[in-house]
Amino acid sequence: MAPKVLVSDKLSETAVQIFRDRGIDVDFMPDLGKDKDKLAEVIGQYDGLAIRSATKVTPTILDKADKLKVIGRAGIGTDNIDKDAASKKGVIVMNTPFGNMITTAEHAIAMMFAVARQIPEASTSTHAGKWEKSKFMGIELTNKTLGVIGAGNIGGIVCERALGLKMKVVAYDPYLGEEKAAQMGVEKVELDELLSRADFITLHVPLTDQTRNILSRENLAKTKPGVRIINCARGGLVDEDALAEALQSGHVAGAAFDVFSEEPAKENALFNLPNVVCTPHLGAATTEAQENVALQVAEQISNYLLTGAVENALNMPSVTAEEAKVMGPWIKLAGHLGSFIGQMTDEPIKAINILYDGVAAEMNLAALNCSVIAGIMKKFNPEVNMVSAPVVAKERGIQISTTNQDKSGAFEGYIKVTVVTGKRERSIGGTVFSDGKPRFIQIKGINIDAEVGAHMLYTTNEDVPGIIGALGQTMGTHGVNIANFTLGRAEAGGEAIALLYVDEPVPAEARAQLAETGLFTQIKPLEFEVA
Repeated sequence: MAPKVLVSDKLSETAVQIFRDRGIDVDFMPDLGKDKDKLAEVIGQYDGLAIRSATKVTPTILDKADKLKVIGRAGIGTDNIDKDAASKKGVIVMNTPFGNMITTAEHAIAMMFAVARQIPEASTSTHAGKWEKSKFMGIELTNKTLGVIGAGNIGGIVCERALGLKMKVVAYDPYLGEEKAAQMGVEKVELDELLSRADFITLHVPLTDQTRNILSRENLAKTKPGVRIINCARGGLVDEDALAEALQSGHVAGAAFDVFSEEPAKENALFNLPNVVCTPHLGAATTEAQENVALQVAEQISNYLLTGAVENALNMPSVTAEEAKVMGPWIKLAGHLGSFIGQMTDEPIKAINILYDGVAAEMNLAALNCSVIAGIMKKFNPEVNMVSAPVVAKERGIQISTTNQDKSGAFEGYIKVTVVTGKRERSIGGTVFSDGKPRFIQIKGINIDAEVGAHMLYTTNEDVPGIIGALGQTMGTHGVNIANFTLGRAEAGGEAIALLYVDEPVPAEARAQLAETGLFTQIKPLEFEVA
């Protein structure tokens, strides 16, 4: 059955057609997002949801979304999606951060020109027939210093455009390296130095606990007298009341804001102040940008539902379509290893340690980690998946660590998972053979070579005669067909293990009969998702 997607906001018909062309069943209801009750009523039918800003994806909506796998936001902002609730539900949240980069950067530059030359006020005055030429004395941008807070995708474009205007650019960004700054042609500085040097300050960071009120009352006081401030990023980055006071005192010469701490902004301390330019969150509002993000979100949702590719996800590591093809068997292996060790563990887990060797170490380890954790956590919550499992593990206080190393053995690569509890450690290793099938290659340090089957039986025993006979005879007595049989031992006469791949679950009666022989120290049925 084809995946089913709901488009509940206004996306272009071209974007909707992408779903149809990819063989996805799509319902285009552009006004549904405004009706939360109706959305809650129908959301349970859909595998994917494509939205803009009008649809509010709340915990109540997600609680009804039993089939939902992915939410795609056409645009960069996802404040209208409860991402924590989506993660716990196992729903991937994607946005389209690159479709409106140029548009938003251009708007910041336009706002800088507007406040430098007082264009809106001059336009209003001229429309009124006043011709107040001497009133609107502006300043040039050439040779002025622009301070860019956040030199990522959009901020980087602003830097490039500003350099083209012959401005001097200083940038504050903890993630900007000296080499990258030199390539960009900007000077990397600390925030206090930027505040003291910049003639213009423009913000291009997300709103986080670290960036909230980054231009606080205290930091505004550190700015160069006569500075002009532009915010086309996120409301809440600037203390708007403090900025209003600085504008009224003349310390700040002007401001241009496209975003506000509360939106829609009906009232704001910056409104109606002289030389303050305000626009209603127009950063991404161009025909080109709106079309770009709509097409991009349709492609991303389609790619995930059809190929497993995860692009621009906010609550899961991204996996390209090319990676998905190569990593598919390894992601399955990681899940099987986690599932094995999860089913074997009854005590509370304190830590999960994952070792990647050889070719496995060169892959997208974050995605593989999610698969391992999901496999383990399914023992405790069958509903978890690669999105929700890390959240569940964090809530339980489980420590996750990874190690990667060069090829160290006979296999081109392998994964080894160790779980630590208060009583013991358990480990299992696996690899992917050239046929693309996952194999278990080591359990408790004992080397084996076992296929992964939907139904398996794991036993441990002392290495003594009669084990094969007991297992074979008991399975035969209870009508259980053995598809594959693997034995392993640490040393002659030491601890040994057996792993049976059987056609159907081993009944409790058969396991009880094995226990009665006194030969086995552990008998554990295992189930794996191998489809």
